[in-house]
Amino acid sequence: MEYLESLKLRRSIYNINKDIKVSEEEILNVIETVAVYTPSAFNSQSQRTVVLLGAKHDQLWEIVKEAIRKVVKPEDFAGSEKKINAFKAGYGTVLFFDDSETTNDLMAKFPLYKANFARWAIEQNGMLQGNVWVGLEAIGLGASLQHYNELIEEKVKEVFDIPQNWALSAQMPFGNLVETPAEKPKKAVSEILRIIK
Repeated sequence: MEYLESLKLRRSIYNINKDIKVSEEEILNVIETVAVYTPSAFNSQSQRTVVLLGAKHDQLWEIVKEAIRKVVKPEDFAGSEKKINAFKAGYGTVLFFDDSETTNDLMAKFPLYKANFARWAIEQNGMLQGNVWVGLEAIGLGASLQHYNELIEEKVKEVFDIPQNWALSAQMPFGNLVETPAEKPKKAVSEILRIIK
């Protein structure tokens, strides 16, 4: 039941800061537990997670900022910079990857399912992201999911010594929840769920 309450409360939280009310140990315990117990196809465990804290977290968002500066018009940069600074204001960032070597090995080992493994890798990474997000909410932290992958992947690998065979999927800045956004409308259950007996 506690899980379902946390699932209901989970939102994209953009107004975060570094003034967390839980210990760093508790945060890392949530992420570690989720990383170990999130399921994967064929028990491949190809999901990879990196947690950036302190100056390393700040450094990531400076990397994003410089990457954005190169692709937007100068007159449009101020809006992007404001958004990126809001992520940087948080306490840390979770980076999500797939170990493409593991996924490719499964394609070779099980050719009958070859076409499925890339999709399954995306699905299991989505489960990992969702589980971390709900886990962070459960301990009172706000988070959002970002995708600057193509712009920053190579620089992130270089700066943070990430293996080349890890493919970046998403970035999740998290921190103390400063302001809860309004609830988004949900479709009627009858539109999204069928029960067939």
